[in-house]
Amino acid sequence: MFDWANSAYNLVITSTIFPAYYTAITYTEANGDRVRFFGFEVINTALSNFALSFAYLLMALLLPILSSVADFKGNKKAFMMGFTYLGGLACMGLFYFKLETLEWGMICFTLAAMGYVGGVLFNNSYLPEIATVDQQDRVSAQGFAYGYVGCVTIQIICFVFILKPEWFGITDPTFAPRLSFLLVGLWWIGFAQIPFWKLPKGATNGRRVNRHVLQKGFMELRHVWTRLRRIPDIRYFLPAFFFYAMGVQTVMIVAAAFGEKVLHLGAPKLIATILIIQLVAIGGAYLMSLLARFIGNIRVLMLVVCVWIGICVSAYFIQYETEFYLLAALVGLVMGGIQSLSRSTYSKMVPVNEPDTASFFSFYDVTEKVAIVIGLFSFALIEQVTNNIRNSALCLGIFFVAGLALLGRMQVLNKKS
Repeated sequence: MFDWANSAYNLVITSTIFPAYYTAITYTEANGDRVRFFGFEVINTALSNFALSFAYLLMALLLPILSSVADFKGNKKAFMMGFTYLGGLACMGLFYFKLETLEWGMICFTLAAMGYVGGVLFNNSYLPEIATVDQQDRVSAQGFAYGYVGCVTIQIICFVFILKPEWFGITDPTFAPRLSFLLVGLWWIGFAQIPFWKLPKGATNGRRVNRHVLQKGFMELRHVWTRLRRIPDIRYFLPAFFFYAMGVQTVMIVAAAFGEKVLHLGAPKLIATILIIQLVAIGGAYLMSLLARFIGNIRVLMLVVCVWIGICVSAYFIQYETEFYLLAALVGLVMGGIQSLSRSTYSKMVPVNEPDTASFFSFYDVTEKVAIVIGLFSFALIEQVTNNIRNSALCLGIFFVAGLALLGRMQVLNKKS
């Protein structure tokens, strides 16, 4: 149910309505796709990607500190709640976002991303506590499936306001998208109360935080890394995850803006396309979980990464709407599966009865967030320099190739052992 709650942000704000709305209001006849942000002239899509990069970088620095404190205090649910309220309220703040309030909109956009990232860390760290090793693939897939159903539900509600504003007497063309942002915040905070009510607050590891909290947080990260290095599977898996996560998360974030810039699809078509992606992703998450039973998690991940490489190459050459829709369906098929299977694969590598689950998953989340920072920053920088978003999409394929090579190395080493 936490996935159900926070996935509303991931779809509406990250993937569909916000990117379409943002791209539309920041494109003017006078300046084209250039905007002025605190006096600096930037390409509109590059600005939003730089903002997300900053949010993820800041969270990558904060997560080791917070997870260390949460493990010591045994109150990771309190942190989970705090980030949820931060993200939900920031989404509500986007109700006031227009072109003339660009700086306010980008601040709220950044805070919402931070709230989402923080909540996901502490949510992920519950997986080893609430599911046995043999059930973790299924439970992880079920969480992602609930997330996709939940976000599609709120997306359809928002879709009605956007496509049929006359039904509600809406005359301002910006009102329906801004109302959607408000609804996402309410949805996120509202449905999160269910897991907040049911989940335990977290177990303490009994170790005192006896140094400066910043120093202690990164010492804890180093301590966890020392322990992780003694687990061969994790030592080989995390570098591979780092590289392919750069590509996966970046594609998911920039897909709508890419479709608008390259093919000028318009908000209704983009939103409908992303909805299809979410629905296909439900089946994809369960399909990958099923395949993992027969051929193993690493082989499935290698297969999926190969598909992602093909997606990046195809995006560079795409010319027609039909091609975009087919590519979107393929993204949906592998999107849910690779996220769900990566989470459960890592979870099964964490030692049983480990008291520091938040710290262990902090390392996983820091790996992912640093990957997103590099992926988004690279995507934005390449577009800013070449003035061609297709080049950015093609370069993402390099990250997937690196991830595939490292997964292959892991598979070979496992066979030898």
